[in-house]
Amino acid sequence: MGITHRLWSREDVAARILAGESLVVYNDLLLRIPHAWLTAHPGGALAILHFVGRDAADEIAAYHAEHTIHTIKKYAIGTVDTSPHVWDPLLPPIMSGWVRKISPDGALAWHNEADPITSPSSLSSEILLVQKDSSLLQHANGPSPTTLRPPPSNLSLKVQARHSAAYKELHKRIIDAGLYKTRYLAGYGPEVARYLLLAASSAYAYKHGWLITSAVCLGLLWHQLVFTVHDLGHMGVTHDWTIDRLLAIFIADFIGGLSIGWWVDNHNVHHLVTNHPSHDPDIEHIPFLAISTAFFNSLWSSYYRRTMLFDRFSAVLVSFQHKLFYIVLAFGRFNLYVNAYGFLIRKAFDTRKARGGRWSWWLEVIGVAFFWCWFGALLKGCGTWTNALIYLIVSHVVTSPLHVQTSVLRSRFLIASSGRPPTLYVPHTFPSSTGGLHLQVTHHLFPRLPRHNLREASILAKQYAKEQGLVYAEFGFLKGNGEVLNVLKAVADQVRLIGVVADKEIQEAIVKKAG
Repeated sequence: MGITHRLWSREDVAARILAGESLVVYNDLLLRIPHAWLTAHPGGALAILHFVGRDAADEIAAYHAEHTIHTIKKYAIGTVDTSPHVWDPLLPPIMSGWVRKISPDGALAWHNEADPITSPSSLSSEILLVQKDSSLLQHANGPSPTTLRPPPSNLSLKVQARHSAAYKELHKRIIDAGLYKTRYLAGYGPEVARYLLLAASSAYAYKHGWLITSAVCLGLLWHQLVFTVHDLGHMGVTHDWTIDRLLAIFIADFIGGLSIGWWVDNHNVHHLVTNHPSHDPDIEHIPFLAISTAFFNSLWSSYYRRTMLFDRFSAVLVSFQHKLFYIVLAFGRFNLYVNAYGFLIRKAFDTRKARGGRWSWWLEVIGVAFFWCWFGALLKGCGTWTNALIYLIVSHVVTSPLHVQTSVLRSRFLIASSGRPPTLYVPHTFPSSTGGLHLQVTHHLFPRLPRHNLREASILAKQYAKEQGLVYAEFGFLKGNGEVLNVLKAVADQVRLIGVVADKEIQEAIVKKAG
């Protein structure tokens, strides 16, 4: 494949998508993504599928190094008409519950795994998914043209074009300012020293029988290491995939017992469909937490490929979620183990990625096994099973500020999403406890940007917000916690209200029947 001179209309693109092709717009180029590349894409198939029929130029620029972008043109099959403003986007099939699967005869075919429903939120452009009703007849020929019709948006194509052009200009400012250059000594030097101090303190305390102190230091070490793993997962350190992945596996798997492969797969989707109840895995916490009443609909998760069932058990937990919030997050690391190991098991039977092949998967499996060997020996050396249990719990609970931080940041984004005027919210917290990732707006705009340059980049982002008529609001960590708890309480109150109404209706029905 390569660039051709064919000009594709919006109708032509829609027809080819309905025929099963994955077509993505890149500026004025039309890219055809082969199925083989979907499964081999280092960032995961969903990162592409969420942009089928859409212009992904800004996202491609944000997530890929320059040398990678140069290879994109080989997938071009022509150009598209973007006049008078920008490409008029189609709705990706996956957004309405349609995916391509291998049928029994070995051929790829459309499969309708979920149905779209109207969002109860004020976001008119948000489509939610629920599991397909098995009693309904399946569409034999796949999605229809109306399936690709996006819902109305508050942003006109002209406004979208203006924002896109401004973003490209802002990105150029970031590059020209040299903010993609990693500060190895000034940035990571103090962090490595802190890591070594925490590791040495944990070992020293353990040797002298101060098990609680040792567990606290180990938990703090894990907490701090996550920020560097985050950078490596985004290729934000050396900007070389192989080197960053090797370092990430050493830290995440060998030292932390988690999976960097799972984290990248999960986190990329979070960045691309941030806070979408049906698509962002980072806010899908049923049965424990629901940050929106949308989850009352037992939504379908396109990431986990399952229904997030909101049953009586979920209703009970969510009705007290504002009181259980910190308790649930205190054990958040155990949930990371479940997700990480489930991912590694699934990938054992998956196709090879374009980068890393099988060696990265094997290295992760070896890393996780190594982790449980050394950490298991650590627990065994505690003397008694009660001491080992205490050490296990303390070391894991100490990492909970990380889960609280990320929950506050992501929930705050959700709160902001329906505000008027358009607002960019940034928490103003202690850099050492947040690893510099409290500057979430700038990080989401430029995910590969080295973390230690986010503060300088945020100054440029503020200028961008002012130029575009956006409100750049900063808030404290404590205030952020308070507002998130208020949101959780509001959702919990809705659960209790539904329960009261249901009980009243049952009582009325009983009285009516008795009469």
